[in-house]
Amino acid sequence: MEAQEPELKFRTRRWVKPEDLNPNHTLFGGSLLKWIDEEAVIYAILQLNNPRVVTKFISEINFISAPRLGDIIELGIVATDFGRTSITLKCEVRNKITHQPVLAIEKLVFVNVDENGKPVPHGKTAITFARDRLNNDAATLN
Repeated sequence: MEAQEPELKFRTRRWVKPEDLNPNHTLFGGSLLKWIDEEAVIYAILQLNNPRVVTKFISEINFISAPRLGDIIELGIVATDFGRTSITLKCEVRNKITHQPVLAIEKLVFVNVDENGKPVPHGKTAITFARDRLNNDAATLN
């Protein structure tokens, strides 16, 4: 039986504003990549429970369509693999209103590091959810 890939959760939304546009009056790719890297590292930090996580690798970036001024886009990110010191994520971006795909990235790899920037094992093997982390934190306080 083949393992089922976790479902992408589209939770982060961005509004395309004038300062985000390129000379073609569409969303500047560099702005979108910055937003993705920021959201992905936050996801990795929460999954690995460590604020010291660094971007190691981003696979081919497939720009599918170009958002325009006023569009609302949403980013979907999910963990697809846990290494000894790393976590691999997948990202998709779509137009919130039309659900038209904007971008896809198959692999973003982040590494768990110590205070000296050296890779360290994280001990995680599966996705955790905020409700589970909150329940575990509450249980340790009681």
